[in-house]
Amino acid sequence: MRILLLTHAFNSLAQRLFVELRERGHDVTVELDINDAVTREAVELAGPDLVIAPFLKRAIAESVWRRVPCFIVHPGIRGDRGPSSLDWAILDPETSWGVTVLQAEAEMDAGPVWASCEFPMRDAAKSSLYRNEVTEAATAAVLEAVDRFVNGGFTPQRVDPAAAGVRGRQRPAMSQADRAIDWSSDTTARVLAKIRSGDGNPGVRDRLFDRMVHLYNAKAAMGLGGPPGSVVAWSGPAIARATIDGAVWIGHLREPAGEHPFKLPATHLLAREVAGLPAVPVDAPTGFGEIAYREAGAVGMLHFDFYNGAMGTEATRRLLAAYLMATRRPTKVIVLLGGAEFWSNGMDLNLIEAARSPADESWANINALDDLAEAIVRTRSHLTIAALGGNAGAGGVFLARTADLVWLREGVVLNPHYKDMGNLFGSELWTYLLPRRAGLAAARNVTEARLPVGASEAVALGLADDSIAGARASFTRAVMARAEALAAAPDWSARIAGKARLRDADEADKPLALYRAEELEHMRRNFYGFDPSYHVARSNFVRKVAKSRTPITIARHRDRRCLFPRRMAS
Repeated sequence: MRILLLTHAFNSLAQRLFVELRERGHDVTVELDINDAVTREAVELAGPDLVIAPFLKRAIAESVWRRVPCFIVHPGIRGDRGPSSLDWAILDPETSWGVTVLQAEAEMDAGPVWASCEFPMRDAAKSSLYRNEVTEAATAAVLEAVDRFVNGGFTPQRVDPAAAGVRGRQRPAMSQADRAIDWSSDTTARVLAKIRSGDGNPGVRDRLFDRMVHLYNAKAAMGLGGPPGSVVAWSGPAIARATIDGAVWIGHLREPAGEHPFKLPATHLLAREVAGLPAVPVDAPTGFGEIAYREAGAVGMLHFDFYNGAMGTEATRRLLAAYLMATRRPTKVIVLLGGAEFWSNGMDLNLIEAARSPADESWANINALDDLAEAIVRTRSHLTIAALGGNAGAGGVFLARTADLVWLREGVVLNPHYKDMGNLFGSELWTYLLPRRAGLAAARNVTEARLPVGASEAVALGLADDSIAGARASFTRAVMARAEALAAAPDWSARIAGKARLRDADEADKPLALYRAEELEHMRRNFYGFDPSYHVARSNFVRKVAKSRTPITIARHRDRRCLFPRRMAS
């Protein structure tokens, strides 16, 4: 079946549906929801059997939904209506929530239901719930709805909000007043709920040091306290702000009226204000906590959980130090577990955008990532495993490939390309790693296609070695069981010797330093050359400048080179 994905942005959910629907044999193309005229043109060009809207900020035009069936993916339970469904579910708080796939009609969120799926709520930020529970539920519900549509014989049911057993109801857009923090009366739990209800967008508006900012990336600060509302300490990127019964770490801020009106680490934005406050080591047990190491027998596990998967220069250097420490431990296997939301997305573009010299900071950041990549590739003492329970993009994909083995959770989506960021060449030793694993032709196709890749395709392409089925909660347990088996296997020494021989042969053929130097020469031109494409693309990305057109790589119906037969929508 031909499906047009109509979406405000090609976000994590849209990418997951793109991957899942294509894997099931559907012909999928994407159009960003720019305006009604563009959408009508897309329908004309694509001639879809079905339009699926995974993420919209406005209604689909009547001229479109009357012409072709349109499925809306609504992040709320049956009967729920309104643009802030997940926000309210966090703030109320709900014990369970869900996703509903309904058919577009004149009244928003009121069309007949084709499928729905519920899940237990977790104490987490809205962005975390969206990338995890909402995405899994939405994928299941959309696939069920599509099957029903294809097979026929199913009649979608309207939901009467007044009917017995219907929990969903009409709710307004959540305002800043609804989630405003009262530091004189709100408990730590309530403060966290309010901040989480707006993370990652729009954040919670508040005042800090007489500056109007939006708060993000919060967690409880153990063992800290003070006058409610006061800033009492800092740790890595985060500041600690006291509540009536403790304190919360606030990792990121956005100052809409400031020089850099995008999300930045709190201590970066408030560097002068917090300079004299007590500092808590970021990775100490009572610190903000981004990197953690633990052992189970002969297996060392390195967790690194950076906000939105962005690894700035300082963060990457800390991770390199933690990795080198792990290689000195008397273990046999090191598992690189990344974070709960992302494994890695490479360079921290927000910090680069805010730097005095974005080119210099880009150069420092990519060299820090290359130092880490090279350290992993050159490791001879351990077997290394990159275990991706969350998505990865750009340099993060190739950083993972530096490990001896890459294991993915089923449902993970990779974006193994750099070029959408102003034709960035990329580094992290990808010119060595990818052809070695996938072959030259496949490596070229992967980096040029600029498409998201699911777990099974990633294995087929050589980007990963295996995928592991099951929920996110069971992924780490499965990884640990496999890693422990590798450590205990009688051929462990032979594996270590074999990887050393292969590394020596590769080094003799072409030194690793030469791959790195060649990549960095391309990157130097991206950063310092006459073509400003990277700097323009980065600025637009960080500042969330809306795209004026859909990239041709995903809008197959607009690609004249693509064998995408045109047909009229019925």
